[in-house]
Amino acid sequence: MASSTVANASSVSEPTTLRQDANIESSTSAASTIDIEHVPVNDDPRQWSPARKTTTLCIVSLATMVSALASNIQNPSNSAIEADLHATSSQISWTLAAFLIIQGNFPLIWSAASEIKGRKPVYLVASALFVVGSVALAVSNTIEVMIGMRALQAAGSCAAMAISAATLADIYDTHERGSTMGIFFAAPLLGPALGPILGGSLSQALGWRACFYFLLVCSAVVFLSFLILFKDTYRRERSLTYCSALQRLLASKERVRSTNKSTIVGNESSKDQTPVKDAEKQLQLPDVPDNISAVTSTPGLDDVKLSFKDINPFPPYFRILSRKNNVLILIANGLIFGFSYSLSYTCSLTLADRYDYDAFSTGLVLLCLGIGSIAGSVIGGRWSDRVLAKMMEANGGKCYAEMRLESSKLAMLWAPLSVIGYAWACEKHADVAVICVMLVLIGFTSIWMYTCTLAYLVDANPGRSCSAVAANSSFRGSMAFVSIMVAVPLQNILGDGGLYSAWAGILVVTELLVILVLRKGESWRKESEEHEFTC
Repeated sequence: MASSTVANASSVSEPTTLRQDANIESSTSAASTIDIEHVPVNDDPRQWSPARKTTTLCIVSLATMVSALASNIQNPSNSAIEADLHATSSQISWTLAAFLIIQGNFPLIWSAASEIKGRKPVYLVASALFVVGSVALAVSNTIEVMIGMRALQAAGSCAAMAISAATLADIYDTHERGSTMGIFFAAPLLGPALGPILGGSLSQALGWRACFYFLLVCSAVVFLSFLILFKDTYRRERSLTYCSALQRLLASKERVRSTNKSTIVGNESSKDQTPVKDAEKQLQLPDVPDNISAVTSTPGLDDVKLSFKDINPFPPYFRILSRKNNVLILIANGLIFGFSYSLSYTCSLTLADRYDYDAFSTGLVLLCLGIGSIAGSVIGGRWSDRVLAKMMEANGGKCYAEMRLESSKLAMLWAPLSVIGYAWACEKHADVAVICVMLVLIGFTSIWMYTCTLAYLVDANPGRSCSAVAANSSFRGSMAFVSIMVAVPLQNILGDGGLYSAWAGILVVTELLVILVLRKGESWRKESEEHEFTC
């Protein structure tokens, strides 16, 4: 596995031999000297013009906003859908549950495919599925079809969530990612904030099908943007997933070649024969320039075709989960998102039941959560880069991934306090203005932390950023699914005061996990890298 220690590619003075063993991902002998994120490539995306980078950022941000918008735009129309399609409340719940569970876990497929075939083909295929799902939903006449098409729509929409962060990692260097991630993540936060308002307005004016026609138009715009304006940021030389799959095939071909040669030669010159194992160790890619790692693309390798098994999403996923620092951050991010979905879901019920708000008014209140989240994402991202720059300066210009988490500490004190304030404002039926203030603070502090931890996952997994973000999506979607399924029963038993006091305690545990990674993450990563390299 590539070391996270920053090293210049130019430090390699001669071509590097590729080890060809079973565990290829940890077998590149350049691992200890080459930072895979900075291997020289043709048309380096990090050298693109600011205009090209901004265009890329805008396209992926639009795609993620539409994807997030699709998750809850239906909610204000649920009663109309239930009546029109003669559905039960349980079936309506499954339209939301199916969307969340697919949206959370299907990114494993997209991320693995994007590490082999590139970002643009995956964006195009997924966007096409999104379009098809939206069309089918708009014309569906049974709830069973609707549940299935919501799953298809989720499968298509989630690709943007899965690989957009990796796309930005392709074009922005480490010291720029905090601000960029903050700006980028504001888009998927804007989607859920606007979803209830747009859904309620469209449903009230034109009927519930208008929501899905609106998504159809949005998904078509996203597809055309990727088709016409998007330039692929993927470079296979910087992907551990691609390099490992390629090396497995080369190793297999070398074994066959060596075996055939040995069979033909027979016993004529046994002293001159090279054992297959030694041949694999001596295998070297031809024509590799002296200043480029052996994993760099070379003439002849373009003819090698990778099969479906080479994009098996589970090995990269389990690689991410094999590291303690990743697991703790994934749990923390999952809990933050589970809390956010529980909050938005139960808040709408509280406003409807206790404050007698209609769908549009509820959407306006929930917009406060979105405003706070967007502010926390943008400001937290910029603060993250600022703190990282200061820590690098104090450390002689050197950085390590855990420095990124230092900036999250500023929000840790205020997040649980704002949740407790919201809990008892709802419980005591306080003025709705108090709830709005608490929602802004909750969104601001929780997403501040999430922006830092998401950037950390990208920084801590060089060459596997797409797999790391996909694993994060899986944890996030699963936690959101569970939190939504238990939210209403717990709200009925504990009330808003008890439920969100409990969530405040869970957020404290989440913060402790982040602090633990801040303190121990670097040593854990080094241990994991040494173990992977020696396997």
